[in-house]
Order: sequence, then structure tokens, then C-alpha cells
Amino acid sequence: MNWHRTWALAVKEWREVMRDRLFFAMAFVLPLTIFMVLGWGISFDVENIPFAVLDQDKSALSRDFLHRFIDSQYFDYRGEVASERELDPLLARSTIRFAIIIPPKFQENLSAGRSAQVQSLIDGVFPYRAQVSKGYVAAIIAHFNRRSLAGYLTKTRGMTEEQAQILIAPVQMEPRYLYNQALRSQWSMASGLMMLVLMIAPPFLTALGVVREKENGSIYNIYASTISRGEFIVGKFLPYLAISCLNMLILWWIVTQGFQTPFKGDPVFYCFASIIYVICTSGVGLLVSLLVNTQIAAVMLTMVIAFIPAMLYSGLLVPIESMDPATRFEAHLFPTLYYLRICWGSFLKGLGWPELWGDVVALLIYAILLWTIGYLNFDKRPKQ
Repeated sequence: MNWHRTWALAVKEWREVMRDRLFFAMAFVLPLTIFMVLGWGISFDVENIPFAVLDQDKSALSRDFLHRFIDSQYFDYRGEVASERELDPLLARSTIRFAIIIPPKFQENLSAGRSAQVQSLIDGVFPYRAQVSKGYVAAIIAHFNRRSLAGYLTKTRGMTEEQAQILIAPVQMEPRYLYNQALRSQWSMASGLMMLVLMIAPPFLTALGVVREKENGSIYNIYASTISRGEFIVGKFLPYLAISCLNMLILWWIVTQGFQTPFKGDPVFYCFASIIYVICTSGVGLLVSLLVNTQIAAVMLTMVIAFIPAMLYSGLLVPIESMDPATRFEAHLFPTLYYLRICWGSFLKGLGWPELWGDVVALLIYAILLWTIGYLNFDKRPKQ
């Protein structure tokens, strides 16, 4: 391989990227746009759930019960209705996502030692949000029941409130959340989206860089020259590797500064793993460039090959452990799974070489395989 010719081709490619405004936007603006839109748009935090109330008891105890929902950060109180018939239109129009109905004689039944049935209506269109809302409701009701029973024992048996609480709940659970103590979904989503963006942008650039030569006919200059296919592939790839590495650093800065996500790992290890991942994903773009002859086709095929597996099979949206065995096996065939482990491990868990070396090796094997296949199938002679 003649490195002088390779470097000359790389310089030529870099100048073309800087000259072409559309390609420049694809190289630098598109990755940031995808990241910012998805980063701010996707959130798994279920808070400020709009709800309404039908209080048919109008007692002091019912108002105390309702204020546990009204004062909670997880619910957004939208007012009280006069009848149950008013709740259906509000739920159907998604004006509210949750309603609670307190029956008559709520206070009377509780004061007499009888149970009181409280009905909750939850919008179940989005099952995840409905299940989380149900959990919030159950937790508030359980807390109200414990406080009510503790108050009863304090008054009738002369216990202190602490003794009553121990009698009611002898086993106390004290959960401790590790790595993401505030349970901020943006921390995991922002760091995980680096996997998605670096799975989309490098293949786009590599595929379009080669296919553009085919589409405008300048590829014939390469066919007629003495440059080898290895020099052509490496010369084409070097500028896009530099662009992708620059994008990686910009995204890392946005994640840590814009989204306030902590980075606890080894920066050297993370940069090395990210470069391997970029080389790997660029190999996908090389394979795409061998299959199509137009830039539109390259964009469409790259989107199908890169975006869909990154969203569905990486574990970003659906945990790998929740998948069925066949899907779980399929997920391990894509490099996105391994790099997502590296992202979350580096950002949130402070992991490095000892724990994540296997994922780096998997990416390295994937990169070698993709580029070997691309090199062997790239023909420097025009096909008849």
C-alpha cells in the first residue's frame, strides 16, 4: 500500500466534504440533530399525570386522602367533577389520564372499622404508563392505610406512633438505587443515544462517499488510475473516521454538560472502544456501497440496516432480559448491544477494561469481519 496515494485521496475526500454543503450538513449537523431530538424527546419518567376527582363523601377524611394525590409530584390535579358521567369524556380526550372516585360514607366506614372501596380509572392506552400509574396509586393507598391503622392503635391501645408502625409493618424495606440514584431516565437515554447516533452517521458517510463517486461518474477515474482497492478504501475512510471521532467528542460533551450525565469511567478506554465501534459501523456503510448505485438507495438501505437494529435489538428501549430466547440470540448478532454496554458501563457504572474487555473484543471481531468482507467484494474494475 502506497501511503502517499492514500493520503492524497483522503485529503481530496476531506476537501469535497468541506465544499459540499449538503454533505457537510450530513456529516456534522445530522448527528447532532438526531441526538438532540431523541435525547429531549424520549423520556421514561412518568410524572405530572393529569387526574380528576369525584368525591361523593365530602368528608375531612376523604379530603385528607385526596390531598395525598394532589400534593404528590407524580400527579397533576385538574379539578373535581360532579358525576361519574363527566369522567368518560375527559379520559377519552386524554384531558386526564387517571381518575379517582371516593364513594359515600367513606369516613363513616373507616371510622367504624369497616373497609371502604375506592375506585381508580386509569387510561390504559399506553401500558407502561398505566402500570406505573397503578404502582403510584397503590403506594399512596398503602401509605394511607398504614397511617390510619397506626393512628387507630395509638388512640385505642396507648401506643406511640413508632410502636404502632413497627407492629403494622415489622419488616421495613429501604431500597437503595445504584449508579443512577435519582432514577433520571435522561442519564441513561442520553448516554445510550451515543450508540444510536454512531450507528447511523458513520455508515451514512461511508456509503454516500463511495456511492457518490458511482453516481457522478468520477469512480471511473479511480478505475483508470494505479491506486489499489485497499488504498481507495482506506483513503475514503480516513476523513469519515476523523469526522465520526469529532462527532463522538461533541456528543460526549453534550451528554456530560447539556444533560448533566456523570461520566465515571476511564476516558482513554471509552475513546478506544468508541473508535473501534465507529470502524465497525463504517464497515456497514462499505457493504451498503457495494450493493447500491444511487445515494437515495444508500440512505434507505443504511436506515434499514443501521437504525432498526439499533433501536430494537440493543437494549436501549427494551431490556435484553425481557426478550424471548430467539430475539435475545438475534440481539447478540448486532454490535449495538456491546457498545451500549460500554456506554452505560463507562458513564454510569465507572467500568473499564476489566469488566468490558469482552464487549470491545466483540466489536473488534465484528469490525474485522465487516471490513474483510467489504475489501474482498470491492472490485476496482467496472462491472460489465
